[in-house]
Amino acid sequence: PMFLSFIVMTGRAVLYPVYKGTFERRNPALIPIHGGADSRAYTEFLIQVVKDFSRCMDYMETRADIDSSRIAYYGMSWGGGLGAIIPAVESRIKASVLVGGGMAVGRARPEASNVNYVTRVKLPTLMLNGKYDAGLEIRIKPMFDLLGTPAAQKKLILFDTDHIPPRAEYIKETLAWLDKYLGPVK
Repeated sequence: PMFLSFIVMTGRAVLYPVYKGTFERRNPALIPIHGGADSRAYTEFLIQVVKDFSRCMDYMETRADIDSSRIAYYGMSWGGGLGAIIPAVESRIKASVLVGGGMAVGRARPEASNVNYVTRVKLPTLMLNGKYDAGLEIRIKPMFDLLGTPAAQKKLILFDTDHIPPRAEYIKETLAWLDKYLGPVK
């Protein structure tokens, strides 16, 4: 996809999970709860998404051509919101870049609520958001503030846009972050 090609062009490998309920795994029954819901169905859906990601990590570890000690989580929009949960429970991730991400506020049972995970995210995290995103004050800033990442290793950059920052800007910031926390491409 166009949102990831720039990473591949630098020589980094990219694995693009097709999570349950997305793309060819789409399920109309999941549409009403996709963004969060105070239900067991949403909890089970979120567990499956996290399992999908962990299976991807398992696969990456089997690849001799991949340095599995230098893996980052990259999420955009909904995937950026998952950056409050997946890096909290998946210890094999070394850095995180969240583009247009933020927390879903008050829309899940406690065991699936990102507010109960975000403080456990301890890895270097870059958040790239638009300052005119409708969720700036209720989803984006609270997520940044609640991240358990040390202050020196987390960064929020707000661009003069709405939900997704300008492509040239998120490319520049993402590549610099990956080089800083994963090392340059060999």
